[in-house]
Parts: sequence; C-alpha cells; structure tokens
Amino acid sequence: MDQVIGIDLGGTAIKLARFTAEGELLAQLERPTPQPAVPGAVTMALCEAVAELDPGRQAASVGVGLPGPMDAQARVARVCINLPGWEEVPLAEWLEPRLQRRVTLANDGNCAVVGEAWRGAAKGFEDVVLLTLGTGVGGGVLINGALFTGHNGAAAEPGLIGVDPAGPPCNSGNRGSLEQYASITALRRLCDREPRELSEAADAGQSEAIQTWDQYGRQLGVGVSSLVYLFTPQLVLLGGGLAGAAHHFLPAVRREVERRVQAVSREGLRIEACALGNGAGRLGAAKLALQRLGGMMTHD
Repeated sequence: MDQVIGIDLGGTAIKLARFTAEGELLAQLERPTPQPAVPGAVTMALCEAVAELDPGRQAASVGVGLPGPMDAQARVARVCINLPGWEEVPLAEWLEPRLQRRVTLANDGNCAVVGEAWRGAAKGFEDVVLLTLGTGVGGGVLINGALFTGHNGAAAEPGLIGVDPAGPPCNSGNRGSLEQYASITALRRLCDREPRELSEAADAGQSEAIQTWDQYGRQLGVGVSSLVYLFTPQLVLLGGGLAGAAHHFLPAVRREVERRVQAVSREGLRIEACALGNGAGRLGAAKLALQRLGGMMTHD
C-alpha cells in the first residue's frame, strides 16, 4: 500500500499526518514550531517529527506546506514573511538526505485548497478561492479545477492584497494588506482577547464579542469582495485557525460582499467555512506529493 506524508508548517505549530494514496488518515502528530522558527531549527524539528510519525518508513514521499511562495520547481522556500530568516531556503534539498524520502514544497494556502478539493468542501467545484485566517492570511486559488500558481510558482497570495493604503505595515512590504485586517493580530486590534475566548463569549450572547466578530467580518468582506471581482469563483472558503468561529463572522462577510460586488460577478457564489478545518493543509500537501512525486518507493 502506497503511503504519503503531508506536513503543514505554521508559525506556532507543525501538523503532520500519514495517509494512504486515497487520502485516508493513518496517523497524525502535532508539534510546536521551534521559537524562533529559524530554518535550521525547523528542519531538525521536521526530521524528528517524521521519524516519530513513520518509524516503519512506510511513506515514500513527503509534501510540506509553508507560509509563503516556493520556486517553480517546488524545492526552495523563496520567503516566509512571518518566519525569521526564511529567504531562499533549499528545504527540499536539506530534508531529502535526512528523511531518505523524496520531498516537494508548496504554499500552505495552496495545500489547503487542494485538500478541500480532494476530500472537503471544494469537492466538485472548479473555481475556488480559499483564505487561511491565522497568524498571517494565506490562500489558494483553483481555476478550472487546476491550482493557480502564476508564472514562477509564487501565486496566489490573496492575504497580501492592499485594502487600505494608509493601513498598518505588513511584513511583505505592503501597507494595509488584507492580512492586517483578517489575521489573529488584526482580531486582537479590535479586542484584546484570545480568539477562542472571544468565540465562547459570542456563543454566550455577549454583545461586545458579537460586535467584534461582526466588525472583523466586515473587514474580511472588503478583501473577499476584491478577490471575487478578480476570480469570480463559485466558492469562497475560509479556513485556518479562526475558521472555527466562522459562524460568528460569515454573515457579515456575506453582507459586505453583497453590498460591494455587482450581482453578475457574484451570481451563485457561496461563501463557506472549510470542511476539513486545520487538517486541509497537511492533506493537500500529501496530495501534491502524490501528484508530483508519485506514491511508489524509489531508490536512487
């Protein structure tokens, strides 16, 4: 039975899982991301975690999702703006001799949309925009059922579009990017409480918490409106760490899109939370590894 490992590398956690070639979950593991999350420390943490996840070396290939763009060959992490020291890191080259498995890299948002299309909320849809709402705001785009990666592999970065020219500075060099209005940091600017606590407060009917989520949804809706004009998708999916509270902010997002986007550009549009939660990234990374590297064990 062919097996594959999918890894979702985030600013706070590394999520790993081992799957069959059909996407059935066999084993999973979560480890804290080393702090500071410099490339060398993360590389060693990934190697240790893979050894723990797959001690019998049953998986032949590994897909790693990272928060930033890869090179066109999916071997080098060009930049991860919210991880220190991540510029032109040849992570696949570093990992392969240590893991003794073939490795491919992908943007974490791209992984998430591939995972949702394979076994989640985007199954059966051809044109999809997905946003991951977490430490940063990433995302991925499917056009005609295929992953949109741009001419050099660096697309899409929907979290880095500008929504306010005078807004807070972003690690990307932009100012007032969607990330500055839709990330966990952005939510804390509105109300300095943990997202989980804020969600529980809104569940309990606290008006301040409800208003905070509504304001957050309106800010997110401004960015989603621009993305809808650009891609006219059938489906916009919202994932990442904040998606667990989507029931609090989805109505505001939908209202904002309805207010800002002309009817012909949002005809039949659905805006939903991801079905796979935080599991979409590692599943999509595994799927991309299967597509690019195949499932068979290789010996060089």
